[in-house]
Amino acid sequence: MLGILRTHKARAWLYQGLALAATLGLALSFVLIARQNLLDQGIATGFGFLERSTGWPINFALIEVSDRSPYWRMLTAGLLNTLLVGLLGLASATLVGVAIGLIRISSNLVLNVIGTTYVEIFRNVPLILQAFFWYAILTHLPSPRRAIPLMDIGFLSNRGLVLPALDISAADVFLFAAGTALILYGAARLGGAGTRASRWAWPLALAALAALFVLLLLTGRTPEAPLLTLPELRGLRFVGGFEIKPEFTALLIAITVFGGAYIGEIVRGGFLSVDKGRIEAARALGLKGFQINRFVRIPLALRAMLPALANQYVWLMKATTIGIAIGFPDYFMVVSTSINQSGQTMELMALLMGGFLLVNYGIGFVMNRVNARLAIKDRAG
Repeated sequence: MLGILRTHKARAWLYQGLALAATLGLALSFVLIARQNLLDQGIATGFGFLERSTGWPINFALIEVSDRSPYWRMLTAGLLNTLLVGLLGLASATLVGVAIGLIRISSNLVLNVIGTTYVEIFRNVPLILQAFFWYAILTHLPSPRRAIPLMDIGFLSNRGLVLPALDISAADVFLFAAGTALILYGAARLGGAGTRASRWAWPLALAALAALFVLLLLTGRTPEAPLLTLPELRGLRFVGGFEIKPEFTALLIAITVFGGAYIGEIVRGGFLSVDKGRIEAARALGLKGFQINRFVRIPLALRAMLPALANQYVWLMKATTIGIAIGFPDYFMVVSTSINQSGQTMELMALLMGGFLLVNYGIGFVMNRVNARLAIKDRAG
């Protein structure tokens, strides 16, 4: 036994095991002490409260909830709201950021000034102030009776944006989103295989998406209900259609314009990091401008952007918690309200941290896989 411990590797494993045991023991002692203190004060512990009725509603949810919904369902609705606004915000901020980044490296002086002005304004104003600004604009729109008509299919008022709605459930929407992700992932893997069948990857993916959409429309509809419901004003409210609340819209716009400013700088830095010698070598090989961008500049710039983009995506997802300041019922707001109503602080804080850890580790995992796939093989290690 002593002979084994003389090796450096064995001693390293022993030290790590002792450190892990000490950490787990310390954490367990904290949990037991906290539990005993709560019991001494007559405060119940555990997750049994998740089955109790909340007694309070929220004004926006992707799944059906009411003031009689249990805590677990309300927490699920809050998490889905966070995922919705977060993922939409990441997508829209990326589109804005790419446009701003390309404008910033443009040789056109007017475009360059516009891009620089955008970045300097929206990057240096705190995100929460931008959320308040957009929320104030949206809530000062005309009332429903004087709502702004949108091509006779929707309305815009201080209560939000009302648009036509398809007769499909939230579960069908998530099934379509999950199916879309799997189909696109399969198309990306097949398209990059370099085989003869790879040229059919994306046409087949589009056909599969269309078939999945039609299948959900046929199976997820309410019998004898219209496929599309149009909104109409009745009294002081709109009936029919799908309503997008101003809290959701304000938060989405704030994340988009704020994140777009940072992502624009990441995009600009990625393109500027491409060595000019590689561009000149591509020209010397006879490549045209489009070919240089496709095969040299964009792949190299994308590899340089990905690490910073991953950090920015995780930060923007965590920034969705500012929605509580304007009344958007995201995961953080639902957990905060649940703590005030139930008193189960430790359990709900654990659920809050666990939810964000799961979401952000998911984003990090996807970005790391993309980074590993695009990495130059000689430098992957």
